[in-house]
Amino acid sequence: MQKKIKRLKIEVLIVTLTQLAFAGTFLTLYLFNAWNMDDVILPETMAYVFSFLAIADCFYIWRIIFGILKNRQQRDIKSGDAIGSGIEDAYTFGNIGFMVVDETGTVLWESDYLLQRTENVIDESIYEWCPKLKNLLDKDVGNVIDVLINNVSYSVKFLRNAGLFIFKNTSEYEDLRKEHVNQATCVGIMNIDNYNDVTATSESNSDLIAKVKLEISKYANKFKILLRPVRSDSYFMVCNFEDLERVKKDKFSILDKVRQIGEEEGINVIPTLSIGFAHDFPDVNKLNEMASTALEIAMSRGGDQAVVQKFGSEIEFYGGKTEAQENTSKVKVRVFANSLLNLIRKSTDVLIMGHKNSDMDSLGSCLGIKEICDYCEKKARVLFDFQSVEKKTGAVLKSALDSEKFKTTYINCQEALKSAKNTTLIIVCDVSRPNMTLCPELLEKTEKICVIDHHRRAEDFIEKPVISLIETSASSASELIVEIAKYNSEKSRIRFSPEIATIMLAGIFVDTNYFKSKGVGSRTFEACSVLKDCGADNGKADNYLKDDREEIAIVNSFLDNYKTISYGIVMCYGREENRFTSTDIAKAANACMQINGVNAAFSFARVNENTIHISGRSDGTVNVQILCEKLGGGGHFSMAAAQIKDKSMKEVEALINEVVLENADSARKLKEKER
Repeated sequence: MQKKIKRLKIEVLIVTLTQLAFAGTFLTLYLFNAWNMDDVILPETMAYVFSFLAIADCFYIWRIIFGILKNRQQRDIKSGDAIGSGIEDAYTFGNIGFMVVDETGTVLWESDYLLQRTENVIDESIYEWCPKLKNLLDKDVGNVIDVLINNVSYSVKFLRNAGLFIFKNTSEYEDLRKEHVNQATCVGIMNIDNYNDVTATSESNSDLIAKVKLEISKYANKFKILLRPVRSDSYFMVCNFEDLERVKKDKFSILDKVRQIGEEEGINVIPTLSIGFAHDFPDVNKLNEMASTALEIAMSRGGDQAVVQKFGSEIEFYGGKTEAQENTSKVKVRVFANSLLNLIRKSTDVLIMGHKNSDMDSLGSCLGIKEICDYCEKKARVLFDFQSVEKKTGAVLKSALDSEKFKTTYINCQEALKSAKNTTLIIVCDVSRPNMTLCPELLEKTEKICVIDHHRRAEDFIEKPVISLIETSASSASELIVEIAKYNSEKSRIRFSPEIATIMLAGIFVDTNYFKSKGVGSRTFEACSVLKDCGADNGKADNYLKDDREEIAIVNSFLDNYKTISYGIVMCYGREENRFTSTDIAKAANACMQINGVNAAFSFARVNENTIHISGRSDGTVNVQILCEKLGGGGHFSMAAAQIKDKSMKEVEALINEVVLENADSARKLKEKER
């Protein structure tokens, strides 16, 4: 039909142009009396000729219009005539409509059901009318898709051989599905992180806790959350998914409100909240288990944040603007230490490992655990891999112990996999992500796994450890090992050898940037005091970490490519053609932090052909861990990292810019009250 109309248009255009040309030529000649036309043709004759031409044109146009209407009438068949009135009623009752198209997608016929609910699109392209229907031409998509036309939802099926589109009205089902999703049960648990510390500080703080609980109650009422106290510091919460979405859009502002209450009171111990929510599973018992896990993740990441876990999906994090406050109570460490010593003694042997690209803290904490195992008179080995260790750490690894001692202390990954049994205890230090451990396959050899880490817990956590100590307020893993050795119930004291104590002290130096980090507290200096008492040589520890001239030159090359992303947040990077170690990249970030006015810094460079390493550092006013998580990494509040594969340096630079600009406000730690 479209081709015929196009052909008729061309025909009309040619006839019209011909007539205009003839009439124009004739009138021109007549006016100028060419060939004495005035004497030959009278004006009355001219009027008769042009009247005849006008009547002929009208007849010609009527014939064309009549032909088009007749053709359309032949094709414009009603649904009842095409499929029978009974079947038509059945399809209408079932909310089903049809469209027939030709090979180009032009609509040849449209059923009455669709004509009553959509515009008439006969002789138009169905793909221009609804572009999404083009997906049905793709064999990989399938032969049914969902579309929205005039605020009505349809499931559309395409029968290619017949050129038939079948439209099934699914608006009722879609509305029902949305209602089911919005009313789905969500379970949450809320905990006041430092309840005991706040109430123990002063009797007047009971009024502060009352204000906090009142604010929590108001927030729950505002968002229609059922709130029930479980303990004096814990609440059980139930709401529907629609209300949880509102809370997520609000970004769990209750976290900021509770923290603000403490700041306005001007007390040293500020109350914060940890919240865990779970949804998208029909069993409430499973939801309760998921919510407990989410709460545990929030607390292990330092508290003051909410974790939302959807079944089968990635975990969402909210808040986390403040660094974990130092916990002066040693009850948790003492309980863990006693459990660890008991677990070591009941195991046949112990394997200890840190993370890939081991630094001084990873090595020191592993060697410290080895000393504790020696105290328990249990055979223990530390995993090592000279291909996955920082340059300085590798040098210390070779020089600190003689060859005989080295053989009895270290074991490579292949030997560890062969020797590991179901009764072997694996202790993981300074890391809690399985893919970041030195030998991830080793974790599958036994169910007896212990985790000791000071980094904030990420989504991919080592599965079901027997015991774990995730203490984000600690400055380093070596600090935690010292506390395990000190705060236990053993009758005799656990001591470290001077060589091991020196390496552990060097590990604390690295992770605290020589005590410059704001996360350093009294417990850090207390741990250093214990190591000094064991014979640690701080001068030697400092020598372990000194840079040579080439390393300083590398850092300076990064600073040549220095840029400001946002107020107080900067970046630097190495050249595309060069290859750097993760240590070089981390040093460049540390160097940026020495510049006045810099609150956070990101350095990045290529470590191999496919991988770019990003290192983030902060002075404690920006949570670089949140920003690095957006880049696929993680870490600590003021020290984090990420790795990005298969991207160019320009793409990574643009990605860092985008992440920082979008999340800088949420990552900045709330200032003190006067700010």
